[in-house]
Amino acid sequence: MRTKVIIICAVIIGAALAFAGCGHKLVAPAGQHSVAVYPSEDAFMKMAELKDQGGVAGMIGDLGQNFVARKVDGGTSVRIVGSSEHGYLIEVVEGPDKGLKGFVAKDGVD
Repeated sequence: MRTKVIIICAVIIGAALAFAGCGHKLVAPAGQHSVAVYPSEDAFMKMAELKDQGGVAGMIGDLGQNFVARKVDGGTSVRIVGSSEHGYLIEVVEGPDKGLKGFVAKDGVD
């Protein structure tokens, strides 16, 4: 009887831990419907540097974002795997991009 109670408690705790990280969603910037998910924080930082330079480099940064980052619909549920001062390492947990892992800016996750 005692073993049965321990097993039930372990299953409940395991389920609670599995669902703990699933309460976040992607948030698209104003006027847009999707969020850029970069393959790594380094890729995100390189594109941000190019955009900040303005002029031709800024235009290259905007174009590069379309090739480097994957667009995922705003409102998609994600699990936060890690974080840094610039954003979050996430994993998409629903929708057509389920399983996609990447880096998102801090304002891209709720």
